[in-house]
Amino acid sequence: MPYLFILVINRTKLANNWITLQPIFRMLGLYMKEKISKIVKYAVSAALAAVLLWFSFRDVEWKEFWEGLRECRWEYILLSMAAGSFAFWLRALRWRKLLLPIDGSISRITVFNGINIGNISNFVFPRIGEFVRCGVITRRSEPVDPDRPEHKKASYDKVLGTVVLERSWELLVMLLLLAVVVVGGFDRFGGFFVEQIWTPMAGRLDFSIWWIVALLGAAGVAFIYFLWRLRETNPFFSKVWGIFRGIIQGFASCLKMDQKWLFFAYTALIWLTYWLMAASTVWAAPFLSDLTLIDALFLSLVGGLGFAVPVPGGIGAFHFIISLALSGIYGIPMEMGIIYATISHTSQAITQILFGAASYAYEALKK
Repeated sequence: MPYLFILVINRTKLANNWITLQPIFRMLGLYMKEKISKIVKYAVSAALAAVLLWFSFRDVEWKEFWEGLRECRWEYILLSMAAGSFAFWLRALRWRKLLLPIDGSISRITVFNGINIGNISNFVFPRIGEFVRCGVITRRSEPVDPDRPEHKKASYDKVLGTVVLERSWELLVMLLLLAVVVVGGFDRFGGFFVEQIWTPMAGRLDFSIWWIVALLGAAGVAFIYFLWRLRETNPFFSKVWGIFRGIIQGFASCLKMDQKWLFFAYTALIWLTYWLMAASTVWAAPFLSDLTLIDALFLSLVGGLGFAVPVPGGIGAFHFIISLALSGIYGIPMEMGIIYATISHTSQAITQILFGAASYAYEALKK
């Protein structure tokens, strides 16, 4: 009988302990699931970059590659890196124009650090930098109420809205410039653009794809409608609606900008700087001496399409599309095209890493 009593007590304790530990195991399971999901996404992204690098380098004659690399003029590569760093500052000034209507206290150096930390974060996981730089701005933003420091003027959702607007604008400008260059020089660029970019893309955009796009659009509209209807009755939908509204407010910050012409002026200067970066790298490579400034602009725009591929830092995708353009349009051997792509990408990657590390250290040390 005493043994039975002890057994009942032990079972009761075990059951109580299990009830106590259940939330911990549940949280641990969710944490592991999230970590595994991130690892899988990064592995897929890294694998895609590796495949694109292999496609780019598979036909390279390494002896000619190293000889061509030794002939490069490194003073022009340094000029390209200097232009790249100036582009970071211009991007910070332009982004700050969108942020000031939300929080007028945001400093230039904070926005500059956000750009740099975002750039270096993209080498870890593609496009994660757009979210990281929002966190940098929100962290330095003034509180709405001094008694509630957690509520910032530049809340994360509002800052994210400005990023969505900025990146959408950048994509639009890039596509417009690409259209002007291709149409203006169709005899030179048209064949490559149609055969290597437009035709493969159009082949994937068949009738079924448009149905999927239409269904996703309708689902998005329906979701927003239900968010609005349930925002006052359901705590979850109220929270999601608040985030969505914050993004829209950030997106609409362009309407409240002072000196709107400066936003467009910064955009023009940014693209002139990108053009100088590409031209400097062309000047650095003696085997590209026949290329003009228009050719350099075209390579800059095509390289931008490579950075749109979801791989860390554009690695592989940039090399592949640049070498493909140089061989397809100008008949330049693949190993020579890879040299241009390598020095162009590596010089800018080094610039981004150096500035990103410096900005991260600055933000970490600043209280």
